[in-house]
Amino acid sequence: MATQMPAFVQRLFRPFTTSTRLSLNPEAPAQIPDGAQKCTVAAGCFWGVEHLFRKHFEGKGLVDAKVGYIGGDTSNPGYRAVCSGQTGHAESLQVTFDPSKVQYTTLLEFFYKMHDPTTRNRQGMDSGTQYRSAIFYHTPEQETQAKQITERAQKQWWKKGTITTEILEAGTWWNAEDYHQLYLHNNPGGYECPAHYVRDFPPLKDE
Repeated sequence: MATQMPAFVQRLFRPFTTSTRLSLNPEAPAQIPDGAQKCTVAAGCFWGVEHLFRKHFEGKGLVDAKVGYIGGDTSNPGYRAVCSGQTGHAESLQVTFDPSKVQYTTLLEFFYKMHDPTTRNRQGMDSGTQYRSAIFYHTPEQETQAKQITERAQKQWWKKGTITTEILEAGTWWNAEDYHQLYLHNNPGGYECPAHYVRDFPPLKDE
């Protein structure tokens, strides 16, 4: 009987070559509704981040989701370069969402539930600046909301640690290679960071 590789061993063999199954439906690009907005976050290995956001928000306001690189100073970075930790970029997720169906603050609350924001430059056994926790805001309103949600999450959810999440203005976004998109959909047995799961936190209270 075949046995499953331990997660840390799977992590060592994250692929650097393309997969033959690239996207859910490449012939039908997402239709972006008027008024759609972007939410860009980093929370460690982007495979699991994308997978959890899609699972939770598809059909509930999520229009599209792409994994990629942001936050560094290297143009057109590739996966190997980002994994070296030398580009300054973080493995990230950019969600396009319909604000008439889901609020930006709801996405951020989910972000703080699905990873551990108190471990600087680390999620599970994945370490390095490319795995840091970050929110990249696109508007001044998003910046204000990100700071408010972060403060509430610190006081109400993550009392035993200090949230290290960076809150930064979104710079240039670089899509990751095609084989990273929808990776866990196309590869159900693929590596998932053990820090990526939805915590059973109560709703955040306004303060």
